Amino acid sequence: MARFTIEQIRNKFATGKDFNEIFDAFEDALAQHIDNVEVYRLLFWNPSLTPDELCLFGEKLAKEFPSLAYDTYMWLASVFEATYSSHDNYELAMLYYRKAAKVKPEELQPYLNAADCHDPELNIPPFYWLVEFLKAGINVVKNKKELLHRLSYLYQMHGDQEQADYYRNLADELGRSQN
Repeated sequence: MARFTIEQIRNKFATGKDFNEIFDAFEDALAQHIDNVEVYRLLFWNPSLTPDELCLFGEKLAKEFPSLAYDTYMWLASVFEATYSSHDNYELAMLYYRKAAKVKPEELQPYLNAADCHDPELNIPPFYWLVEFLKAGINVVKNKKELLHRLSYLYQMHGDQEQADYYRNLADELGRSQN
């Protein structure tokens, strides 16, 4: 039997400070089969939760509701990118962009978002991680041209004009063959 109403769950997710109370509300939400990702977004933005706690909630939610896994991972990645970047050097953001891409490999957004979080001056996430991830996406995404352009831009930012030209030419060739 439900202990909390949906409004009480939302409130605990958004403003709760005690992990145990938040966890109880989370467990109750799962027991009620609440599969609306908007409810859980409040939880992911709760500033009282640590990165480990957010990962715990996100992983459990994705396991319980596989249909929410992609949105959960994308949301977690954006939270880690925005709020914890100074603490983890984008490692958690990259982890969850990779998980999102694994759930829906044909989707372009995890790759683009990961590229957007790159800081070339600090090299976070590390350039080679990012390039490896984006290159893996070329074989599976629907919109290869945009991903090739992003790779070209990343190489150009890092001063490798030869690779930048290579990926820009691939994107241009792909564009011509599609027209």
